[in-house]
Amino acid sequence: MKALIIGLDCASPELAFDKLQTRLPNLGRLRENGIYGKLKSCIPAITIPAWLVMMTGKTPGKLGLYGFRHRRVYSYTDIWIANSQKISQRALWDILKQANKKSCLVGVPPSYPPFEVNGNLISCFITPGIDKEYTYPPKLKAEIENVVGEYMFDVEFRTEERDVLLSQLYEMTRRRFEVIKYLLKTKDWDLLMFVEIGIDRIHHAFWRFSDKEHHLYQPGNRYENVIPDYYHYLDERIGEVLSLVDDDTASLVVSDHGAKRMKGAFCVNEWLAKQGYLVLRSKPTTKTSLEKADVDWAKTKAWGWGGYYARIFLNVDGREPQGIIKPKDYEIERNKLINKLENIAGPNGEKWQTKVFKPDKTFDEYNGDWPDLMVYFDDLSWRAAGTIGYDTLYLTENDTGPDDAVHAEDGMFILYNPRQDYRGTRMDNDIMDIAPTILDLMGLEAPQDMKGTSILSKLGK
Repeated sequence: MKALIIGLDCASPELAFDKLQTRLPNLGRLRENGIYGKLKSCIPAITIPAWLVMMTGKTPGKLGLYGFRHRRVYSYTDIWIANSQKISQRALWDILKQANKKSCLVGVPPSYPPFEVNGNLISCFITPGIDKEYTYPPKLKAEIENVVGEYMFDVEFRTEERDVLLSQLYEMTRRRFEVIKYLLKTKDWDLLMFVEIGIDRIHHAFWRFSDKEHHLYQPGNRYENVIPDYYHYLDERIGEVLSLVDDDTASLVVSDHGAKRMKGAFCVNEWLAKQGYLVLRSKPTTKTSLEKADVDWAKTKAWGWGGYYARIFLNVDGREPQGIIKPKDYEIERNKLINKLENIAGPNGEKWQTKVFKPDKTFDEYNGDWPDLMVYFDDLSWRAAGTIGYDTLYLTENDTGPDDAVHAEDGMFILYNPRQDYRGTRMDNDIMDIAPTILDLMGLEAPQDMKGTSILSKLGK
């Protein structure tokens, strides 16, 4: 059996299965005869590493990926950006190659620079531009541009020019699906997988306009239906794709994480400074990145990075260049900081459901440049602001540009197998269950080191 994986970055089960289900007839048909439910994401619940966790059945710790960027070997300011060359674990397409099966991949993060597969590949949203090589084999690039002209990898979504953004989002999605349909019809494949990043971008740029409980919602605004309309447009394009596959193909719709309203941004480094962990020689009076601030590293115990979750680093003697926490005190200091983080309250004193993770305790194996702590402020409802220069700990908006939504731990999945009527079975699964499920559908055994369990085996089918 062949497999079609339809990746919808950030797609929300609350929208797809409930609020918008009447506008999504194609997904609805898959759901009515398939298996569907929530798909619990990895920790951290962000695009990189989540898609690769899904496709390898390995934890972020095993992969050594904790986000889009990482600090380099205990440096204070030197970073490296996640890319395909940092991946050492076998993914689904590597296993299929060993079984002499062909894969066709479009936009699966991180896939830049493009790498060799037994089939065809178009790289993902981290691709710098069309002037770079972005396909495997390289000659595929000319084919793609013959189909759609200039291929679009992503859009700038943190902008106030929302009409321009909306136009670009639809055009990017249109071109992506034209390419996908071309590949479906012209290439040999046993696995065809694509990831549409547009749904993530539209959530972050337009969530406030349709969510009546968002603190920035304005009744009667002209963007009220932007998110529902885009979901409907995607459903139509998915229907076109589904019409091109036969009854020997199982279809799987998946998202890497979900989405929900952003309540605000918490200034993690301002808080660390107030608690005496981060020491500045002089505090800036305007928004400033920590890299540009005058930090007294010889007196600093901890600092943080912002994002949909916070990464916090401890300044350890013998590890960091000017570390001051003695190794024997490391765990004591880390636990004290966790206790303080877990007791942070909201701007009106409301209790937060903050989760703090130790990578070395969360993962069986932890590789790469891992942070000392990973923090979900109020269960991810509050984004972490890493910049400093404020007279408050709480911002009503994101510190790095317009952003209305944050990530939710639960993404979504639908599995439809034309050979098996599952009659709309609803069950929740884990992001690591997807790769073994695909292998099971294709009659292959999952490697012993691949975590997760085939959804089919859970059903006894």
